[in-house]
Amino acid sequence: MRGIWPWEAPTPFWQNGLAMQSPAERPLSPHLQVYRPMYTMVLSILHRASGLYLSACSLLFVAWLAAIAAGPAAYSGASRFFSSLAVRLVLTAALAAFWYHFFAGIRHLAWDAGLGFEKTSSRRSAAVVLVCAAAAFAATMCLSRAGRWLMGAP
Repeated sequence: MRGIWPWEAPTPFWQNGLAMQSPAERPLSPHLQVYRPMYTMVLSILHRASGLYLSACSLLFVAWLAAIAAGPAAYSGASRFFSSLAVRLVLTAALAAFWYHFFAGIRHLAWDAGLGFEKTSSRRSAAVVLVCAAAAFAATMCLSRAGRWLMGAP
């Protein structure tokens, strides 16, 4: 007799006997290798990736705040670190990721409201996200002091 607990079952709990008698020799669900990359799918993956990148870059922000709190000597060292070309490139990519994630997030909020699921409107909103993110990134780089600092201009 089979018990009610998964550890009492003679077979693994994910093989409940109803759908799968033996292990499948194929993937249980389609994977990225099965699908042809589509415009909206790639942008959705980029939205997730930009969120992860921004989360990782938030550690740089915390380090900067810690250097400010630690005093002038620590802040001086942090300023030299953040002024290096490699870190400025990382921060520039973070700025681009921020703008893309921001506009893609607005697109996802519209989807949550039930708007824009048609194929044409989905593709159009994807293009709008890319254009708005590129325009906001360019405007930030050209018009703000932070953007000029990232480019190495005085």
